[in-house]
Amino acid sequence: MDPVRHLKVSLLVLSLLVTAGTVGYITIEGWRPLDALYMTVITLGTVGFKEVHDLSDAGKLFTIALIIVGVSVLGYIVGSLAQIMFEGQFQRIIGRKKVENRIRSLKNHYIICGYGRIGSLICKEFAAKPLSFVVVEKDPQIAERLSDVYLVIHGDATADETLLHAGIKDAKGLITAVTSDTENVYITLTARGLNPDLYILARSGEEGSELKLQRAGANKVISPYTIGGNRMAQAVLRPNVVDFIEIATGRGHLELQMEEIEIPDHSAFVGENLITSGFRRETGVIIVGIKKKNGRMVFNPEPKSTLEAKDTLIVLGQPTAVLKLEDLIHHTPKVGQTPRKSHHG
Repeated sequence: MDPVRHLKVSLLVLSLLVTAGTVGYITIEGWRPLDALYMTVITLGTVGFKEVHDLSDAGKLFTIALIIVGVSVLGYIVGSLAQIMFEGQFQRIIGRKKVENRIRSLKNHYIICGYGRIGSLICKEFAAKPLSFVVVEKDPQIAERLSDVYLVIHGDATADETLLHAGIKDAKGLITAVTSDTENVYITLTARGLNPDLYILARSGEEGSELKLQRAGANKVISPYTIGGNRMAQAVLRPNVVDFIEIATGRGHLELQMEEIEIPDHSAFVGENLITSGFRRETGVIIVGIKKKNGRMVFNPEPKSTLEAKDTLIVLGQPTAVLKLEDLIHHTPKVGQTPRKSHHG
């Protein structure tokens, strides 16, 4: 049992002891409740004040027993407090409360279940973005080590209370990346039940588990081993293509970036096409694909492809150009609100 739990138990025993002492004096001596409580407190406190009233023999024996038990409990409480202070538990408690408050304030964040080889890489990518996320880890030693780096919750991700503690009601997405496919299925089922609108990405380690995870409610299932095998094969068969993809998708490369940008309902470009929008002319990015709001993917879209609300543009370009396009799409008001500069030449 940790020192904090020791202290809580000791305080509970002390409160029960005060109650028992008060009731004992009322029963044995027939005193008023206030007198009985006062006598109990000065007895447990060993302050040496005179008795409220003269004690009977039974009262004296009861007082002796109360002193012996009370001194033991108080000594135990003092020891627990000392241990908390010396071991830095007090600072940990304060720090944990701050972390819990930060987690409760999160909105549209991600929950990463499992900090293994895959989970650690995901955390690094999210932290570099940066994105708001919470790590749920079952291993207490790993959770303790990560608490200085990320927002971490020590617990079982298959339990409702753990995911609720991680703010699943307000989360944008959940990634279950534990090594056990069975646990991934349970986590997916639990998460889908707590938040039907949540985007869930699940890791699959064995053949045949993809279908189970999809049935459990995962929006997308990824097998790291399958992806790794395909990537190694492509690196031999099409090395230049793989190099290009690594440059476009790797955060370490500053000259080129592939990104996705969703067109919001309020965007001024809803209803326009790729020509009239002037995206290529004003930012220099290349629109390599459009994922329509119904889920259909359009590769290498035609210049006259119409842009609709909730469409997602797959763009390729320099990071500064991508940021400029994202700002243009999200912050250019519709015609009739505030005049926007022309995109037609």
